Amino acid sequence: MESYPLPYRYICIEGNIGSGKTSLANKLAKLYNGKLLLEQFTDNPFLPFFYQDPDRYAFPVEIFFMTERHKQMQKHILTHDLFAEHIFADYCFTKTLLFARNNLHDEEFRIFQHLFQLLENPFPYPDLLVYLHRSTPRLLELISERGRNMETPITEDYLMTIQNAYFEYFRSENSYPILIIDVEDMDFVKKKEDLDEIIRLISQKYQPGVHRVSIR
Repeated sequence: MESYPLPYRYICIEGNIGSGKTSLANKLAKLYNGKLLLEQFTDNPFLPFFYQDPDRYAFPVEIFFMTERHKQMQKHILTHDLFAEHIFADYCFTKTLLFARNNLHDEEFRIFQHLFQLLENPFPYPDLLVYLHRSTPRLLELISERGRNMETPITEDYLMTIQNAYFEYFRSENSYPILIIDVEDMDFVKKKEDLDEIIRLISQKYQPGVHRVSIR
């Protein structure tokens, strides 16, 4: 396994549902002996109900995610760990607002946005955000393969709205580097060469703004 030095301390792995962000964060944290920060989505009691009835449960599901992410980041991002050279997270706090904008009605979103702005202030930007891009049909295949019953109602249209929310945000963000990697046919969990290629890419220095790479 190739192990390139990483010029970033705080790296967020992002992507749509089923893209493999948690798997990659786990791989990187193990390889670099870094601190691992994972979203505990199974702790959200509203999530299974949201997939069945999004209009009714969108607001509580997003409030729960926001408060849990805030609590986790306060504990692990704002406190400096002298023994952790790198932090790998499978989400960034901005994800909170992107999903809320996508899932909430206008009045609910206005309330949510006000709360988000109060909570986000202390958190630093990631040193690098890596977005794993896959097509929505491929995402549906991967979601089906992992077999979580609560994810059965997820549709291609819903995945597309999430993808569009990310890309719209990326177009306006130039405070830190964003690396979009097209990993459509990659399997970085099972294939060493695929993981090596991703590690090679994230070991490079990028200027703030969006950088896109397609791996085939």
